[in-house]
Amino acid sequence: MKTIILSFGLILSLMAFSKETPKDYAILSGKIENLEVNELTLIKLDQSFKKKILLAANGVFSDTIKASEGLYLLTAGKSSVSIYLNKGCAINLVANSNDFKSSLNVTGKGSGTTNYLLLKRKTEANELAESSLYVLNEAAFKNNVKNRKLLLNKALDTIKEVDQDFKALEKRKLNYNYLLALSKYATGKHIYWSKQSYYKPSAEFLAELDALDVTNETDFVAINTYKQLVIAHYNDKIKALSKKSSIPFMLAKLKIHATIPNETIKNELMFTGAEYGLLKSENFEEYYQIFINASTDSENNAKITKVYNKLNKVSPGQLSPKFINYEKYSGGTLSLDDLKGQYVYIDVWATWCVPCIKEIPDLKRIEKAYHGKNIVFLSISIDEAKDHDKWKNLVKAKDLGGIQVIADKGGKSKFLDDYFISSIPRFILIDPSGKIVNNKAPRPSDPELLTLFNELAL
Repeated sequence: MKTIILSFGLILSLMAFSKETPKDYAILSGKIENLEVNELTLIKLDQSFKKKILLAANGVFSDTIKASEGLYLLTAGKSSVSIYLNKGCAINLVANSNDFKSSLNVTGKGSGTTNYLLLKRKTEANELAESSLYVLNEAAFKNNVKNRKLLLNKALDTIKEVDQDFKALEKRKLNYNYLLALSKYATGKHIYWSKQSYYKPSAEFLAELDALDVTNETDFVAINTYKQLVIAHYNDKIKALSKKSSIPFMLAKLKIHATIPNETIKNELMFTGAEYGLLKSENFEEYYQIFINASTDSENNAKITKVYNKLNKVSPGQLSPKFINYEKYSGGTLSLDDLKGQYVYIDVWATWCVPCIKEIPDLKRIEKAYHGKNIVFLSISIDEAKDHDKWKNLVKAKDLGGIQVIADKGGKSKFLDDYFISSIPRFILIDPSGKIVNNKAPRPSDPELLTLFNELAL
């Protein structure tokens, strides 16, 4: 009996050893002939992994890759190839660098996904040029892009050892690529290439797009083409609201995105461009309240609130940010406080700014008309130090009036940052007590400037 028990234990032991221990790495090996360099570079597409792989004198290489599964780019000199690695795969890659694409051959355990990628690249290379594709009529176009989708779907099903997670994701990507092509065709590509400005997409052509579920959070995060489709879907609604309500596009964008039912999708689309929208909004208080009441992302909310608070500091009625000791063209320095007791109309400009230069004749006309009134005209150049002489020469050549100063740090001056000045010319009006009347005052060429001056009884 004792002998039998020992034999049974030995059998169990041998069975345990016979089972292959799951590997937590991939093996990448092969041979690349006629390569001028002695190393390959392997980079994961999300940039989370990078490794140099050395080649022997005869071009042979082999390395163990301990990294997460996914798509990688293998670069060999001037050539490169996308490969898919996962734990346990052992891929062997053979090529001749003199004709890398044609000679490339990938075999081994788990090589199916990479071979699919090679087929996909070849298929894409044979696709019609955009100018030839989008000029087709609806039926021919749809047939072309659908056949491409079907071909690659079939390849996924027939090529052996394609990673199952990759296959599931790729099939969804192929469908979204197909739908995005339909969307681009319907929203302008066909008109552009066919020159048929009268074209309107048929209901049948758009049926598959209309049926798209735009609340799929998983695909929104993982698949860029799906995200583009979601954005396009809401852009149609944004344009319609902007036109119907006669409101700026960025405000319409915020209002539409605020109604999205999925929190992740809503938060991302609301936040994209929100800082710009807040800065450009005629009523930043309204814009902020819509955003903050709809957004549930605390990090996004903190960023927008920071911009909102900063905007509040330069809203009408607030004390203006100051500058100190800016160099004057006429000699000496000037601080903003030196001008208290008068209205100050500030022109932020630069010698390289064409729109700024175009305002000069009207600015000189306004200065002349209000000479002797309780208002001073201050021009702040944001030219860099290297253009200091250029500034002085232009002031002299154009015979610029008012007070001419140059900012201390050009476009990086704190005064510009305090006022969120990202483009010029920019005009600001400050009252005699140093408070802001208008942080985006009308230009000299705008008749509204004289209306504003009249309202202030200047």
